[in-house]
Amino acid sequence: MIEVRNGRTILTTPVSESDLARLRIGDVFYLDGELATGRDSVHERTVYEGKDLPVDIRDKVLMHAGPIVKQKEDGGWEMISIGPTTSMRMEKYEYDFVKATGVRVIVGKGGMGPSTAAACRDFGAIHCVMPAGNAVVGAVCTEEILGGHWLDLGMPEAVWHCRVRELGPLIVTIDTSGRNYFEEKKTEYDRIRREQTELISKQVHFTK
Repeated sequence: MIEVRNGRTILTTPVSESDLARLRIGDVFYLDGELATGRDSVHERTVYEGKDLPVDIRDKVLMHAGPIVKQKEDGGWEMISIGPTTSMRMEKYEYDFVKATGVRVIVGKGGMGPSTAAACRDFGAIHCVMPAGNAVVGAVCTEEILGGHWLDLGMPEAVWHCRVRELGPLIVTIDTSGRNYFEEKKTEYDRIRREQTELISKQVHFTK
């Protein structure tokens, strides 16, 4: 579901393909609902070893993150810090991961490539970035850690199942049509760079 709350676009899980079809690259939104964390080891275990993810993220959210958590006296968990990690490390897994899990929203840092863009297009998902340096903000937006799984992988690599409220800002970088914000901007910036380099070269030719 998508709604506007206090001037913010809020996406609430579970998420449908029709919800995400309304979002385009460059759009900014905030997240309510459930997400699970997962980095390299989680992807390897799911894609290469064929193990089912211990949390159902179909129509929900995966965050590329290695959070810092603390166990409470009652046995529960408290989120201390959760910020995005570099998404490109997961590029080689992401098509198969999205296909296997049914995840709709991937949150990370930096861009991703053609495999992820194809997954978003083929399975109605999106990739988005959360600005770096907001790990404490992420912790504040985490209302509850619902569980920790695959703890044998270590705290940063484990699957942390969380409920969040207004997590963000999140910026859409790959939309359901497969458009890739980072790649499109690279093309645009390269064109501008070439034009400006040519212009500057004409102006300073006498220094050669």
